[in-house]
Amino acid sequence: MAGGAAVATGTDVTSYGHLLDPRPWYKNRRLILLNLWIAILLITSSTNGYDGSMMNGLQSLQQWRDAFHNPTGGALGLLNAIQNIGSLCGLPFAPYMADILGRRTNVVFGASVMIAATVVQTASQNVHMFIGARWLIGFGLTFATTGSPMLISELAYPSQRGQLTSLYNSLWILGSIIAAWTTFGTFHIPSSWSWRVPSAVQGLPSIIQIFTIWFVPESPRWLMSKGRDKEALRTLAYYHANGDETDPLVEYEYREIKTAIALDSEVANQTSWLDLFKTPGNRRRVRIIIAIAFFSQWSGNGLISYYLNKVLDAIGITDTTVQLLINGILNIYNIIICIFASIFCDKIGRRPLFLISTGGMLLFWTLETVCFALYSEHGTPAAAHTFIAMIFLFTTFYALAYSPLIITYTVEILPYGLRSKGLTLFNFTVSLSLIFNQYVNPIALQAITWKYYTVYIAWLTFEFIFIYFFLVETKNRTLEETAALFDGDDTVAMITNQPVNKGREDSPGDVRTDDFKEKDIIT
Repeated sequence: MAGGAAVATGTDVTSYGHLLDPRPWYKNRRLILLNLWIAILLITSSTNGYDGSMMNGLQSLQQWRDAFHNPTGGALGLLNAIQNIGSLCGLPFAPYMADILGRRTNVVFGASVMIAATVVQTASQNVHMFIGARWLIGFGLTFATTGSPMLISELAYPSQRGQLTSLYNSLWILGSIIAAWTTFGTFHIPSSWSWRVPSAVQGLPSIIQIFTIWFVPESPRWLMSKGRDKEALRTLAYYHANGDETDPLVEYEYREIKTAIALDSEVANQTSWLDLFKTPGNRRRVRIIIAIAFFSQWSGNGLISYYLNKVLDAIGITDTTVQLLINGILNIYNIIICIFASIFCDKIGRRPLFLISTGGMLLFWTLETVCFALYSEHGTPAAAHTFIAMIFLFTTFYALAYSPLIITYTVEILPYGLRSKGLTLFNFTVSLSLIFNQYVNPIALQAITWKYYTVYIAWLTFEFIFIYFFLVETKNRTLEETAALFDGDDTVAMITNQPVNKGREDSPGDVRTDDFKEKDIIT
């Protein structure tokens, strides 16, 4: 395991840059079509984002509180955490379905389960039905969120992969926005439909996917892993080169994928969970994946995502309309920041964005704590108003990296053979951290009020130190090149020493070598 700062340099030059179509993507009809299919996969994240904001909004609705006997403390924690408990139950099965039956199968199965679950949630007559439905939503969501990001990253045009995979997690906030404004729009309904309507809308992304997923192509990498090389080549050619199977970029991608899968096969014919820990490179991957999964939920954002109304109550902002407005405006603001970070992640780089994000969160969470303490101890109205401003500034920096990049980074540092299992490990860690958050946050906030915020100051300090020393820059690389960075120079060379020159006559079955020199060394 490496010590010292993990810094990579020189990544502005891509090994495939000269092979790309120089036209903007919106002038290439096949890329427009490909991105349309990818958009269908992007909305998976919206279902997840919808849930947190919906539960925030429902807690502000008197009709929902009356229906479920005004839950507080551990009972409220269970209502929020049960979805992630359902997610944990699906994790042992999701990667096997993705690897054996394909990425699309995961999305279809997950969406089907979530549609059924939202029907039950909407029709709930008691708290037990509501809890059961939320468990089922979490179970189905695990399958969809395992298949979708992998399929996006494995289908995307090489120069757009980073942006599109980053947009995937950014659209978590789109779901959050829809939920926030749906609950704001229904809270005046004087019946149980004030909370049933938001519950029903949660199934909308899954309904869209069920009717459109059949147009989305399967992953070329999965097809090749199953020996269906011709289908994989046709898919790459159709969407990346207007159907030309001899296009230099298509040949480059084909050879690189084939070589990477062959290398994985040499290590093990059948990957197991233990493979995540067998080599130094894989252990470094696991260390980073587990860390950013915890960081994404244990940075104080859990209080804002699931218990904003409780936080606002604590600083004297108790009006339901004001609480729902703050929730809605905050989510619109966040998605603007996320889209900016997603678009520019290949220009700025993953490492700088994570460092700026974590440093900014530490600064403004500290100021939030000061404002919370001043209001709690002295009842200062100005401190309460400043606290709201600090929430917006804190979420600005959170949205720079942890909303758009955590899925992108996890998928791209994993080799093909471990990608589904590594992503499942990431989702497992996120679910564990969320369950802890959702149980502990309301209890701790009620018990020690503003002092609970100091715990996150210490944790954010640790996060910044970890990011500085261990996060590796990965921008402007293909999936295979990025994954190989963790396995040493020889593996990088075996993957990348296949440059393709325009006009050559080689067939996709040939493998070329050249003098490509790896410029990015992990120190």
